[in-house]
Amino acid sequence: MNISQEKTGKLNAVISINLNPEDYQPRVDKAIKEQAKKAKIPGFRPGMVPASHVKRMYGKSILLDEINNLLSDTLNNYLTEEKLEVLGQPLPKVDDKVEYNWDFNDKFEFNYEVGLAPEFDVNFSKEDKLDQYVIKVDDETLASRIKNLRRSYGKMTNPDVSADGDVLYGELAQLSPDGSVFEDGIKLNASVRIEQIQDDKIKASFIGVKKEDVLEFDIQKAFNNDAAKIAGLLKIDEEAAADLKSNFRLTVKNVNRLDESDLDQAFFDKIFGEGTDVTTEEQFKAKITEELESMMVQDADRKLQNDLYNYSLEKIKFELPDEFLKRWLKATNEKLSDEELAGGYDDFAKNLKWTLITNKVVTNNDLKIEYKEVFEQAKRQLDAQFRMYSPQPLAEEQLAQYTVQFLQDKENANRMFEEAKAIKVLDYLKDIITLNKKEITFKEFSELAA
Repeated sequence: MNISQEKTGKLNAVISINLNPEDYQPRVDKAIKEQAKKAKIPGFRPGMVPASHVKRMYGKSILLDEINNLLSDTLNNYLTEEKLEVLGQPLPKVDDKVEYNWDFNDKFEFNYEVGLAPEFDVNFSKEDKLDQYVIKVDDETLASRIKNLRRSYGKMTNPDVSADGDVLYGELAQLSPDGSVFEDGIKLNASVRIEQIQDDKIKASFIGVKKEDVLEFDIQKAFNNDAAKIAGLLKIDEEAAADLKSNFRLTVKNVNRLDESDLDQAFFDKIFGEGTDVTTEEQFKAKITEELESMMVQDADRKLQNDLYNYSLEKIKFELPDEFLKRWLKATNEKLSDEELAGGYDDFAKNLKWTLITNKVVTNNDLKIEYKEVFEQAKRQLDAQFRMYSPQPLAEEQLAQYTVQFLQDKENANRMFEEAKAIKVLDYLKDIITLNKKEITFKEFSELAA
């Protein structure tokens, strides 16, 4: 057996593997004998099928399988021994001019294209500077959070006349240009939340109405051409919602109002659990402020990580074997169109560069990512997801059980490992570079991060 490498470019190479019969014959003979022991062929007792008979019937397919296995082992061992860091996976080069007899005596030559990882240095120091935001809860954000919590435990009522914040339930019907109901148009029962209406004039027309009232309005203007909101309201896809030009008629069937829960002990117990230390409105606001600022630390960290991502890609310049990677992406994703590849490759390349940079930081500084860190990262994400549906947190033991189940999925575990690694690198770099801390309100931060 002979294996060699030929550079075909700065970041490209071809690995050639030459096989002689003595390289693959022992593996093939062994596989044939094992197959003979297990084969069930009419006319032969189990385990008594002659190896020659198996070779005659299945020899070529066994030869092909064993050569593929030998090539895979040989290629992987070569990459490891030569310490070649490749991107993607080796791609076989097909030579239509070469034909083999597959008669157990062929000499084979197989060639593989590989994309090589670039060489680069990662040098961060105090000379590198980034802003680190410390987000403070402003009165508007606090009031909005408290309002949502009070609504979550509020009581539904049906007032005679609508007010801002109410929901109008009724029949929505698409209108023709002449103002009549479009015969084959959209018609359904729907709930329109008044506070979501963006146009002040249309919003005002929805206030002060009662059952059986009829409202006509420009739906695009009402929701500021937000295709997602219009699609959700009308139960159509976003593309159709974006193209929709018709006005709509709402025949009100009911006015729904969610009265906010009182700020009393029963409410505090529902939010924080029975026996909570929160007993006053001041303590409640302080607790919600603390929880919001804790969540905002994560928002600020994500912003810092995104800034560091962009800063690193700008600071550390290196090339990738782009043409090879594009061929590899097409080879491993059969449904990937040329248009999708062209549109998504830049983001793929940026993420790959960031991965190479973080891997270099981890290797150069011997950073270890422990299972506990992966577990805690997964647990934090699951906790945040559950809190989206219920302000009451899950019990610690139950959350831990969900986390264990979540990490049993290999894809989830790999994703959490990568996220834990990114956090480890971020924490390391926080100590290396200069961070200019800036206090900012949540509203200002939201505008900055938009």
